[in-house]
Amino acid sequence: MKPTEENVEAPVGANAPAYTPEQIEELKTSAAKAQENWERLLRTTADFENFKKRAARERTEAAQNATLNLIHKLLPILDGFDMAQAAAQTAQGDKLASLQTGVAMLQAQFKNFINEAGVEEVDALGKPFDPALHEAVSQQESADVPEGQVLQQLRKGYKVRERLLRPATVIVARPPETKAETPA
Repeated sequence: MKPTEENVEAPVGANAPAYTPEQIEELKTSAAKAQENWERLLRTTADFENFKKRAARERTEAAQNATLNLIHKLLPILDGFDMAQAAAQTAQGDKLASLQTGVAMLQAQFKNFINEAGVEEVDALGKPFDPALHEAVSQQESADVPEGQVLQQLRKGYKVRERLLRPATVIVARPPETKAETPA
């Protein structure tokens, strides 16, 4: 039972201590403060729960808006690919060169889009192998390229700012094996 002014009374009975009127007033004041603090706690708890729900809703909306903006920027590129597909069905001679030019323009448009989004290519060819940026799929003997250097890039890598999205898939150079002379 929560203390209220109505139920704060002086104890009754032979062993009960006798309270002075000042002590009774002090108990009533303490009970009122306790009730006020309890109500403040309930309001604060409710405010915090509402804040958590609002923050979760805002995070969801922000993610949805980011996705919509991304798709909106990609739609012209998709339209270009649709037109290229239609042109490829009938391309011959000069039209084939025109189609190649159109596809190159689409590629440039897409690269520009991802560059604006902060995406950078990881250029690996001719650089020392770095396991933080490259994924080696094999090694190949080479006398022309120093050991541990990227000899061939099979797939480009990408990063956003300093965070790696996908490592570059590479083949790393190793020194040629020396053939030991075998006695005849």
